[in-house]
Amino acid sequence: MGARTKARKRALDLLFEAEQREINAKDLLDERVLAPVTPAPLPEYTAVLVRGVVDHWRTINEALETYARGWTLDRMPAVDRALLRVAAYEVLYVDDVPDGVAVSEAKNLATELSTDNSPQFIGGLLTKLSEVKLSIVD
Repeated sequence: MGARTKARKRALDLLFEAEQREINAKDLLDERVLAPVTPAPLPEYTAVLVRGVVDHWRTINEALETYARGWTLDRMPAVDRALLRVAAYEVLYVDDVPDGVAVSEAKNLATELSTDNSPQFIGGLLTKLSEVKLSIVD
């Protein structure tokens, strides 16, 4: 597993945990930086992703809801919500990651961590965001 793949998974874990604990993901990130719960420190890219998602929370959520075709965020599995937020941030705001890479990474994580239908759903939604991102980005 590559460094950015690991960072994406850690960001997904932090966003998922923050939602379950009903706390701000940036606060959880700061907590984990100060008091790590694993021997390995958090990758710098994990912090970039978590901070980016939180900084663009409203735009990312609105885009996901708009293009999810009948699926609200609340209806999606929690792991899919977290994964979509990370990948949507990359697609919409990270210029040095090609959209196709962000989509592929998200689909791979969905295959590993979520339902059988999640990879296709996530891939389709993120591909749509990639197509319309110039009209979304704030």
